[in-house]
Amino acid sequence: MSCSCFGASKVRRKERSAHHEIVENLHVNIKYFRYNELRLATDNFHPSNKLGRGGFGTVYKGTLKHGIEVAVKTLSAQSKQGLHEFLTEINTISNVRHPNLVELVGCCVEGSNRILVYEYAENNNLDRALLGSNSSKINLNWEKRSAICMGTARGLAFLHEELVPHIVHRDIKASNILLEKDFNPKIGDFGLAKLFPDDITHISTRIAGTTGYLAPEYALGGRLTMKADVYSFGVLLLEIVSGRSSAKENWGGTEKVLLEWAWQLYEEERLLEIVDPDMQEFPEEEVVRYMKVAFFCTQAAASRRPLMSQVVDMLSRNIRLNEKQLTAPGLFTDSGASSSKKESSSESTSYRMSSVPVTITQVTPR
Repeated sequence: MSCSCFGASKVRRKERSAHHEIVENLHVNIKYFRYNELRLATDNFHPSNKLGRGGFGTVYKGTLKHGIEVAVKTLSAQSKQGLHEFLTEINTISNVRHPNLVELVGCCVEGSNRILVYEYAENNNLDRALLGSNSSKINLNWEKRSAICMGTARGLAFLHEELVPHIVHRDIKASNILLEKDFNPKIGDFGLAKLFPDDITHISTRIAGTTGYLAPEYALGGRLTMKADVYSFGVLLLEIVSGRSSAKENWGGTEKVLLEWAWQLYEEERLLEIVDPDMQEFPEEEVVRYMKVAFFCTQAAASRRPLMSQVVDMLSRNIRLNEKQLTAPGLFTDSGASSSKKESSSESTSYRMSSVPVTITQVTPR
C-alpha cells in the first residue's frame, strides 16, 4: 500500500512540475495559483461562500492571504483543449481590458482542476440586485439603471467591434453582469466559450432556464453571430427597465414572456405600464426610448438588428428612432415543447424563411 501511495504522490508532483513548466514557457501575464491556496481562500469551497452558478461552473467568494477579495470560478465543463492551448487562451482573455469587463487576475490548473480567479464585485450581479428575492434586491433608481445599460452596451461593443480578434459572448444575461461598489457594470464570462465544446453555453443556458435571452436562430440551430448577443442585450434592457425576469411567463395576466408582453403594450400604446413600479421618478421619454431600442435589438431577422456601437449611440443620444422600421420581435419559447416533431420542424422552417415576420414568431426546440 505504501508503495502505491508513494507512486501516486510522485505522479502528482510530476503533473504539477509539468504544469508550471508550461506556464513559465508561455510567459502567462496573470498570477498562477496553487489549488490549496484557493481551497483555503474559499474555506474549502464552502457553500456559504457560493456567489452563483452558471453554464461554465460555480463561483465562490475568496479571500487571499493579504485580505484581497476575489471571485473564484471552478470550471465544471470539460475543456476541449489541452493544457497548453487552455493556458494560451486564458492568457489571451487576461489581456482584454475595459472598464465594463470583469478582469481575470489568475488561474489554477492542477490535475483535473481548471479554476479562474476574477476581481470581486461588491454588489454581486444584476440578477440578484434587480430580479432576485426581496432580501437580495437593491432599490435602483433610473440613473443607476441607465448607467448599467450604457456600461453593458459599451463593454459588448468593445468585444464585438474594437477587440481583435472579436469575441461573441454567447451568454449575455443579468447574472453575467456584475456590479461594482458604485454599481458600475462589468460583463463576466466573456471569452470562455472558446474553451469548451461549441454547444456548451447553448445547452447550459437552456438548462438554467434562461431561454428568454436566446435569439431564435441560436436556440434552434446554434447559429451564433454577434447579432445573437445583440438580441440578448435587448431582452436585458427590458428586464432593467421593468424589474421583471425574462425567464418567467404569465406577465400582464397572460401566458406571455416579458418580450412578448412588452411588444403587446407597445402596439397598444401602453408601454409605460411595464416600467418597474419601484421606480417612482423617471424621465418618461428616455425610458420609452430605451424600450424601443430593446425592440430594435430583438428583431426576428438578425440582419435587422443594429450593431452594438449603434445601440450605444441610440441609448446615449436623444434622437428620434425610425419606428417604421420596427417589426415584431422574434421569440423562442418552450411553451410548444409538447408539439410533434413534424410541427416543430415546420415552425422552425417558417421562422428561418421569414425575413420580415409580421407577428411574433413562436418556435419550439427540435
